[in-house]
Amino acid sequence: MKKLLQDRLIVVIVITTILVITLGGTIRIYDAGESCPDWPLCFGTFGFDISEEEQGDWWEENPDEIDSRGSSHRYTTFEIFTEWIHRFLAGVILAPLVILNWFILSRDERYDKNMANATRLSVLLIIWQGAVGMLTVKMDNEHWSVILHLGSALAFMLTLIWIWALISRKKETDWISFNPKLSQKWKNKLLIMTGLMLLTLFSGTLVSTSPGANYGCGIDGFYQSWPLCQGELISNVTIEEIVAKSQIIHRWLVALVGILMIGVCWIMWKNIEKQERMGLLVKWVFTATSIYLLNIALGGLYVLSWTIDGYLEILSLIHLLLASTSFIILATTCMGISIVLQDIEKEQLILED
Repeated sequence: MKKLLQDRLIVVIVITTILVITLGGTIRIYDAGESCPDWPLCFGTFGFDISEEEQGDWWEENPDEIDSRGSSHRYTTFEIFTEWIHRFLAGVILAPLVILNWFILSRDERYDKNMANATRLSVLLIIWQGAVGMLTVKMDNEHWSVILHLGSALAFMLTLIWIWALISRKKETDWISFNPKLSQKWKNKLLIMTGLMLLTLFSGTLVSTSPGANYGCGIDGFYQSWPLCQGELISNVTIEEIVAKSQIIHRWLVALVGILMIGVCWIMWKNIEKQERMGLLVKWVFTATSIYLLNIALGGLYVLSWTIDGYLEILSLIHLLLASTSFIILATTCMGISIVLQDIEKEQLILED
């Protein structure tokens, strides 16, 4: 019964975290990041059904809270609700579950100090995430604060996967039981790839949160706006133009990582032909690469979706989620490698003793 509770609790926490991240992306594509201008309240209330008249009255009473859209801007109930439910899930549902999970697992004698560290870190990160969320609101969704918010969310998700992995190892589940020799061989290479993939994620966030950056490569359709940028393959970028031309920088990074990931998969595939079997580690890397390449095509489709009414923003949300998924899969692969190698070191120490 206790084991079943632990398994289900971490699954519920992971699913809730995915919902929170998805809602965060939804808030961004609907430009609703300031629809609750104060924190932790929303227009001074605990609700989300704030009329336009009530919004106007609140702006008059709190002129220091006026954001970049001005006091005349009014948010729809749907926009306010997306921000409200995002905060509700994170603060009222997710945070208590994380604390409960820490309380249960850190006292379970079957686990070593790694579980205590992982659950403790999850509590610290959920508190940190709340603080960063407040900062994002106070900073009027400045691109650097949104990047920090996303990075913290991904770190929190990886901590939950770490906890899940430790539980699975006790149950001898083989979803991260990678081949030790392959793990040792690819550890550093995959770690570098994970860092580069995270950089592409952050550069994409910079594009989506910087005014006008989405139009940096033009709206002239295939092939002038994508895969080319303003009809050019390479464009000079100065330090002063980094934000304005962040889209072309993002594309360079995406292309570089894509080429490197394809190279890694090709080398792994050549080794498979020699060994005549596909290991678990190779499957994880192939999956991350496949999603990453699919997302490149989706990014192009988003650029080409422009009409007089703007871009098809639902594609932007899916683009963010796929980018996060490919990163998390690759980062989880590195985590699994670390756990496998750590277990081998422990076994060697026991044998030496």
